[in-house]
Amino acid sequence: MESKTEEKRQNEIEIKDEIKVKTKPKETQNDNFVISYFKSIIFSVEEYRTMALASLIALPLGALVALVEVVFGKGLALVTGIRLEHRMIMTDCLAIVGLVIAILYKYLGQKAKKGMSLVFAAADNKEKIPPVLVPLVMIASWLTHLCGGSAGREGVAVQIGATLTDQLGYRLQKFGIFKNSRDTFVICGIAAGFAGLFQTPFAAIFFSLEVLVCGELKYKSLFPATIAAFTSYYIAGKFGIRAEKFPIATQMFNPQLFIKLVILGFVFGVAGAFFASTLRRTKKFLSHTFTDPVLKTFVMGAILSALFNLLHQGRYSGFGTEITAAALTGGKVYAYDWILKLVLTILTLSAGFMGGELTPIFSIGSSLGAVIAVFFGLPPTYVAALGYSAMFGSATNTFLAPILIGAEIFGTQNLPSLVVVCAISFFFNFDKTVYGSQKKLKD
Repeated sequence: MESKTEEKRQNEIEIKDEIKVKTKPKETQNDNFVISYFKSIIFSVEEYRTMALASLIALPLGALVALVEVVFGKGLALVTGIRLEHRMIMTDCLAIVGLVIAILYKYLGQKAKKGMSLVFAAADNKEKIPPVLVPLVMIASWLTHLCGGSAGREGVAVQIGATLTDQLGYRLQKFGIFKNSRDTFVICGIAAGFAGLFQTPFAAIFFSLEVLVCGELKYKSLFPATIAAFTSYYIAGKFGIRAEKFPIATQMFNPQLFIKLVILGFVFGVAGAFFASTLRRTKKFLSHTFTDPVLKTFVMGAILSALFNLLHQGRYSGFGTEITAAALTGGKVYAYDWILKLVLTILTLSAGFMGGELTPIFSIGSSLGAVIAVFFGLPPTYVAALGYSAMFGSATNTFLAPILIGAEIFGTQNLPSLVVVCAISFFFNFDKTVYGSQKKLKD
């Protein structure tokens, strides 16, 4: 009897303890919810305050980047004009210029030679971009274009913008100001650099937001990037930097056109992947073949100067804007223009000459589009415009920026076509990119 009574008491105690255990966490959970709620509000207010201050700073930063981009852009126009007047003589000097560029980087800015890799590292808070990168990359690009190297300008513009803004971002973070916001300053620099020189602010904004990590948009930096981009766009425009516009006739969207666009997207996606993959492999191959970078640039410069002079006397030198304009206006485009421009651009950049990849990519994509248009029964200028945009996206592993650049350059009337082609091209680029340090968003 006593044992039953004792057992009953023990059960009552266990039931009371169980009630306490069940009741106490509810109070704790409520307390935790209230605390976490107020913490989230405080964090949000702090984050908004940080971005508001960053947006104010983005205004003078955008102006600074614009002024430097104007100097860079005017310099490119000057040296390109000199080359066009003395095409053969200037192109013959490519090896000597390559020697000068390699020596400059070897003794003045070995780290700066990493180029876009430094931009990605700075955004990830791993490295500081050396200020010497700005004058070095400007001088090296001017020399490359003076003597006919096949290279672009937007990649350099992005590096210049990111370097200038990261100088401030690094120092503010170092002194405890704008913690964990260094990537925002880099993004502002990318947006300002792209918008100032290429005069496409919407594409510049979204390129800066999506290029650092494929599959992720850094929306926290949207507003300051917008301020920096439009400031740079406006000021550079006032100093005479202009973007060429090519209005393209509208195509009636229907199921037949949709199927053709899917196939075209696949073609441009593969072409962009091929360019990006071959560029990276060629850089590695030449680095292993020539242990001395000075010798590599000199020897490859001599080979390239001979090729440029032999192949239509410099048709594939420089930006390739002549080919691009021909493709987008119904001018003369050879069936092999796109592949020769692709190969010579890869060799130029792999040899150690300086310049961006994007302008040649526009030339490659538009000329490829103009050539294959006949197989689809579509206007060459229309397919050239699609190739211009889609290959930009597939080679850089971006999606929104190529759509927007197509809308800004060619008009919004063919926006549905741009969306379809760029989406398919982005999907079929097999995750390749010209930026070796670009991160991939993990699933």
